[in-house]
Formats: sequence, structure tokens, C-alpha cells
Amino acid sequence: MSTRTLALDDRSYDYLLATSLRESEVLRDLREETSRLPMSRMQISPEQGQFMALLAELIGAKRVLEVGTFTGYSALAVAQVLPPDGSLVACDVSREWTDIGRRHWQRAGVAERIDLRLAPAVETLTALVEQGAKGSFDLAFIDADKGNYDLYYELCLRLLRPGGLVLVDNALWGGDVADPDNHEPDTLAIRALNAKLGRDERVSISLVPIGDGVLMARKR
Repeated sequence: MSTRTLALDDRSYDYLLATSLRESEVLRDLREETSRLPMSRMQISPEQGQFMALLAELIGAKRVLEVGTFTGYSALAVAQVLPPDGSLVACDVSREWTDIGRRHWQRAGVAERIDLRLAPAVETLTALVEQGAKGSFDLAFIDADKGNYDLYYELCLRLLRPGGLVLVDNALWGGDVADPDNHEPDTLAIRALNAKLGRDERVSISLVPIGDGVLMARKR
């Protein structure tokens, strides 16, 4: 028993992966290809991808939003568990990175479920709101530029149905959010959103220490 979350050393983390990770060959190949990129630190962990997929299954998600796609690992993890008529709108600005994802989405047979929109995410999300998509999505994942996190959250909340989930990545930001002497712009943006959600009565929340911290918010 423990009264607080355990910190995982390398042996415990390896055990976690060895006993519980169910990563498809395509997901593993995509993760390994991404690990060789200069920006590989932007990749989510495999256990986080599996956790997100499980959440999608638990809520019966059919329509998903993703703000920040990078090389497409999280999009692939979730798209694989969507029903045949499910869809995922992926927002990103990099064709170079998302082209890597496209190849693996095609291999996995889920490319038709992923609607990649190459444009600033604020524009894409605002357009969805204006097109009448409010309240029509089941799940949203935010993992993009931190300065716009609050705006992404507000737009995603409008697009989610009651009972839908927003997942905000990097909520712990390597521990920097807990350092009162850290005033970097990204740290301040994440810290502010964490504090806001802690008070936001529109949602129920839990900050889960998986990966770099995932702040989960269920729309009431």
C-alpha cells in the first residue's frame, strides 16, 4: 500500500511496459522512427498512448479532436480503437512531421478515419465551432504550443458533448510547474491552466502522473 503515487525507477518502468504494454507493430515502428528525430522529445510515451486509447474505448468515442499531432503516434493509438465510422480531426502545422504519421496510418488501415488539417489549430477549431460542430465531439487531446493552451481548452470545451473528455498533455512539465522560481512563458501558461481547471466548475478533473502529466477534464 502507498499513500502517494510511486516514482518509477528504470526497473519499475521496464516492468510496467513488459507486463502491460500492448503496442501494435505499426505503433512501435512509428515510435522508433520518431525517436531518431531531433525533436523526438515531443513524442508521448507508449503507455500514455495506450491509456488514451483505453479512455476512448471507455467513453465510446466516435469523434475525436487532436491539437498537435507531431508524427502521429497519439492519433494512431486512438484511431485504432475507434469504430469503423469513427473519425479524428488532427490539427498541426507541419507537413514534414505529419507525413511520417500518414505513412503509418496507411499501414495500420486507419488513414480514412484521420482528418488531418494543416493550419493553425485556433483557425481549425474556430471554424468547427462556426460550422455548427459544438457539442459533437467525445474526446479532445491538447499537445501543442503552450502559450495557446487556454484558448485550445476553451475551444475544445465548446466542441465537446456533455460527458466528453479533454486531455491536456505536459501538465507537470518536467516538474517545472512546481518550481516557484521558474517564470518561463511555457511554464507560466501550463501553471495558469492547471490552476484554472482546478477551479473550473464546468468540468470534473484529475491530473494523472503518466508521461509528463495528463490533466483530464470531463465536461459536465
